[in-house]
Amino acid sequence: MPKKITIEPVTRVEGHGKVTIHLDDNNRVTQSRLHIVEFRGFERFVQGRPYWEAPVLVQRLCGICPVSHHLAAAKAIDIIAGVGPEGLSPAGEKMRRLMHYGQIFQSHSLHFFHLVSPDLLFGVDGDPAIRNVIGVAMQNKELAVQGVLMRKFGQEIIKATAGKKIHGTGAIPGGINKNLSVAERDYFLDGKAIPNVDQMIDWSLATLEFFKQYHAANKDFIDNYASFPSSHMSLVRKDGAMDLYHGVLRVVDSEGKKLLDDIDYQDYLSYIGEEVKNWSYMKFPYLKSLGKEKGWYRVGPLARLNTCDFIPTPLAQKEFEIFRAYTKGKPNGMSMHMHWARLIEILHAAEMIKILLKDPDLQSTDLVRRGKKAFEGVGLLEAPRGTLFHHYRINENDQITMCNLIVSTTNNNEPMNRAVTWVAQNTISGKAEVTEGLLNGVEVAIRAYDPCLSCATHAMGKMPLQVSIFDSEENLICEGSRNIDNQ
Repeated sequence: MPKKITIEPVTRVEGHGKVTIHLDDNNRVTQSRLHIVEFRGFERFVQGRPYWEAPVLVQRLCGICPVSHHLAAAKAIDIIAGVGPEGLSPAGEKMRRLMHYGQIFQSHSLHFFHLVSPDLLFGVDGDPAIRNVIGVAMQNKELAVQGVLMRKFGQEIIKATAGKKIHGTGAIPGGINKNLSVAERDYFLDGKAIPNVDQMIDWSLATLEFFKQYHAANKDFIDNYASFPSSHMSLVRKDGAMDLYHGVLRVVDSEGKKLLDDIDYQDYLSYIGEEVKNWSYMKFPYLKSLGKEKGWYRVGPLARLNTCDFIPTPLAQKEFEIFRAYTKGKPNGMSMHMHWARLIEILHAAEMIKILLKDPDLQSTDLVRRGKKAFEGVGLLEAPRGTLFHHYRINENDQITMCNLIVSTTNNNEPMNRAVTWVAQNTISGKAEVTEGLLNGVEVAIRAYDPCLSCATHAMGKMPLQVSIFDSEENLICEGSRNIDNQ
């Protein structure tokens, strides 16, 4: 009898989603989907508001990556304020960059140590009672402490540049509202209050070594699990270097051929479309040149290492060369290598933070620039989860009349669905019994993308996993659930 398996909610991700897997009479998978069940209406909420409010308003999309929305909106509003990306003062650009790299560092640290490491340490089918961050602390105290302190360091960088750790106000149209004092700079350099930036670099290297050793011992899992070829999108610097704050838009296919060759992202609408499907609140972006069926792509750490030519910091560049050599220079389509790429970016962010902290421009008082007002602007940056689009239009009264956001996780919608399908077909299909471990395997594939499914709408209390099985007439046959206590 045909059945439907539902995983709701997907756990250890930001936001709420569910997975449905349909089986035929022989328990073979016939359909699998990742559904985003929450509605995000910020494109509508901000209409009618003064344009200068956008950087503060839209960061309420997310409590994990508010800096990304804050800065992407600010970059778009800069253009409306008559100041292009190259028009900021040195202090303005570098303070924003420091804020952004602090965000990359803390978000990647949170994801790897808190959300991913339980699956690596205890296995996909490990005991769910300990397959969590508390279990990690009990099993590997040093790793857990490093994760907490690394995230704290990134959060403190954000506080120093944006005014507070969450939902700060540092970026304003045309610049920033504060510089970095000498005392704030020394707080991160001398290590008296918290472990300093050099310690962050050392821990980043150690975490990379931990993952590479795990990879060596678990090659089949890391290399093959939910792996498939795809195109990849990211910003790159004009010389091809990785640049997480600004650049031109590049897309390469699975063989490395450039599908978008370093275009100005102000023209993104000429190249990217968005499809709507009736079973998800999240849209499906695609390259118009290839169409809806073939034009999907991946974004995020894996995509960034596949699109850039080099990383402009020495330690991360060395690790990048090892990473690229593993696939002989070809784009890497291994979903679990997303974690490897993410850890290389943690190291790069730590190196960039150190470089920026030592730059005297951060003590400048030249904070804001102005120009001739425009009525439309697009802001892009590389958020922790991938390329983030903010697009605004305003009227003569300075009110926002149109807002279009393509969030990083939206760009990864089709790849995440394909990852779910891979796991369903390769691990669940044909099994007489669908165990908790097999269901967690679906979530492991989703977690590789570090999705922010609803931009920071979180449930309070217990996060259960509920499985319901229906017959072909949609009649409930049986159901079961597991709560946080594994009851």
